[in-house]
Amino acid sequence: MSALKLTQIGNSVGVILPKELLARLGVTKGDTLYTIDAPDGIKLTVSDPDFEAQMEVARGMMKKWRNVLRELAK
Repeated sequence: MSALKLTQIGNSVGVILPKELLARLGVTKGDTLYTIDAPDGIKLTVSDPDFEAQMEVARGMMKKWRNVLRELAK
C-alpha cells in the first residue's frame, strides 16, 4: 500500500504517483487511467471498463458465430 499526497496543480488538485506504482500499472506520462467505483472505495485501472464490457460481448458473439465468421473470411 502507498500513501498518496494531494498537491495543487494550477487551479486543480492532483495526485503524484510514485515510480514504483507507475511501473506496476505499466503507464507513463500522457497515458490514461480509469477509475471504477468499488464497494470498498475506488479502483484505479489502465483498461477502460466500458470497452472491456463491449469486448466481452464481442468475444461471446465471435465464439457463437465462429464457423460463419470463418466462412465469411474465406
